[in-house]
Amino acid sequence: MSERARVRRTVVVLPLVCGLLLTGSACGGGGGGKKEKAEATPTSSAERQKFAKTRFVANAGLAAGAAYQWIIKPYRNGAFRKGADGRTGALVKAGLAGAFTYNRLKAATRNAQGDPTLAKALAPVNSGIDSLKNLGTKLRKGDANDADVNSVDKVIGQVKDAGRSAGAPVTDKTPSVSELQKG
Repeated sequence: MSERARVRRTVVVLPLVCGLLLTGSACGGGGGGKKEKAEATPTSSAERQKFAKTRFVANAGLAAGAAYQWIIKPYRNGAFRKGADGRTGALVKAGLAGAFTYNRLKAATRNAQGDPTLAKALAPVNSGIDSLKNLGTKLRKGDANDADVNSVDKVIGQVKDAGRSAGAPVTDKTPSVSELQKG
């Protein structure tokens, strides 16, 4: 068996085995008819802040990637102009990306609330994020103009700057079309 096949099998089998072990140990054997109360393990303030930044970076990165790949780049390349080849498909994808971008930016805003520095840095951008609420509909209908696309670009830039200033640099992560559809 090749090295590549062995690694691939390990990557598939290891999470399955771990999942089975965790599931089996979670069932427990506490009989006696007494119900035991499950308690969540407390996390420290530092851990909550770290996870808040991590989730913020993930959500903001997906929003930035979707906005650039499916809205900004096609618009600048003329894919939304009347008579352009593939215009309908580009508009549908842009509409999905607009809704996805808004959704991920709102999630990133909620994530930022777990870290005081990040929340403070992101506060001035919230109104810009809220202005993107109807972006997906405008794009899908073909009603978007330069100002709409530039506002998306500006808000994404502001979110990236806010993350960078709070120690959570955001990099673009382009979602697939199927991920856009899932929201």
